[in-house]
Amino acid sequence: MSLNAERSYKMKLRDVENAFKYRRIPYPKRSVELIALLAISCTFFLFMHTNKLNSRLKEMEVKLQPSEFSALGLTGNHISGHDAGKHDDINTLHGTYQYLKSTGQLQHLSTNRLNNTKNAEIDVLFFNRAAKVGSEAMLELFIALEKYNDDLTLERHGLHTKSFRQMDKKQRRESAEFITDLEEGTMYIEHINWLDFDEFDLPKPIYINLVRDPVERVISWFFYARSSYKNAIEYKKRPDQKIKPESWYKKNFNDCVRSGDPECQYVPHTVKDTFANFKRQSLFYCGHHDDCM
Repeated sequence: MSLNAERSYKMKLRDVENAFKYRRIPYPKRSVELIALLAISCTFFLFMHTNKLNSRLKEMEVKLQPSEFSALGLTGNHISGHDAGKHDDINTLHGTYQYLKSTGQLQHLSTNRLNNTKNAEIDVLFFNRAAKVGSEAMLELFIALEKYNDDLTLERHGLHTKSFRQMDKKQRRESAEFITDLEEGTMYIEHINWLDFDEFDLPKPIYINLVRDPVERVISWFFYARSSYKNAIEYKKRPDQKIKPESWYKKNFNDCVRSGDPECQYVPHTVKDTFANFKRQSLFYCGHHDDCM
């Protein structure tokens, strides 16, 4: 094959490849309109479904934490699906701002007033970690800080202390005295309700804590209790304890709530639950008094 013939053959081959590479497949006009309509419809229905789920989540939140919303003068009707999209909804940033403004509370809020660190009387950091709010991540931060700062010490006693839903006065005093006796620069972590150091005439430490959406937190605890990690630790501590049935580990949270299982029920004003749990997040910020129940 001559040089010109070979070049001509390569050019024709390239033209064929480009034709396939950049080819356009014609679609009937009606088909294009149908695809566009389907895309718009899917977007619309997805938006409606998301809005409905958001409304149901807010209603469930009221049922799980009724006292917090009652204090604001709100009930489930105020944040139902009919009102969830309103601009002045209490669950939105704007709605919260408007509520605080209308009740006169806004003028009392300031960075200085909200800063609790300035009220501390000893340089001991007390993290009375609420359950399932991200305290494990905070613990990792404290461990890292201890490694890079010689002036900080992480006291690990609280990590191995048994948690109590309520403590009597003797227990509260012992815990408060233990914390105030810690050396300056100590970071202390424990699952424990808020302690009133003034009750025992003891100096106040630097209080910190985390908070989480109550519904997400309860769901997180439900599945955490069934995790292989947690149960392996529990079994290692007490190898003679009875292992729960397979159905308990595979239990679904939605089915648990709908079937009325005691462990998935929130009963206001009870001082003892059928199953040990951490459903009441407010205890970590309120204390051990019966009124906090």
